[in-house]
Amino acid sequence: MVHESGTAQKLLQAFMQFKRIEWHQRSILGYKPSEIKVLFCIKKGRKPGSRGIKASEISQLLRVRPPTVTQLIKDLEARGLVERAIDRDDRRAALIGLTQKGEKVTKAAADEFVSAFDGLVNHLGEVKSQQLAELLNEAFLYFATKEAPTSQILSKEEDSAC
Repeated sequence: MVHESGTAQKLLQAFMQFKRIEWHQRSILGYKPSEIKVLFCIKKGRKPGSRGIKASEISQLLRVRPPTVTQLIKDLEARGLVERAIDRDDRRAALIGLTQKGEKVTKAAADEFVSAFDGLVNHLGEVKSQQLAELLNEAFLYFATKEAPTSQILSKEEDSAC
């Protein structure tokens, strides 16, 4: 059943506007969004007391192919943001951890994200911001359950890993 209601068109236009401004594709502090995602993944995916996280774990958390992660890690390593260490539990494996520079860049990127959304909250106000968050979560669940098998729907824990 196809509806071409004014409301459906208005929603479609609203979602399309986000794509046009490409806000999720902008570089942050001179780093590509994919590089920032890997840095966040390393920081949040690292187990307490561990020196880092395996590249295969990063690949799984980001749902990208291992060669993609390998290349990103090589680039980040060359820029001094990450470092490799031998896994003490499995000497064949390397753990990827953040350097001090990587920690600083990750924190600065997180601060920039928070600042951007704080600005949105200031613009919309607290009540509208809460409503928007709830509506976006409902829209996400609608499309996630409609488009993907239930096994592929992220739990909140999985989604917040990186």
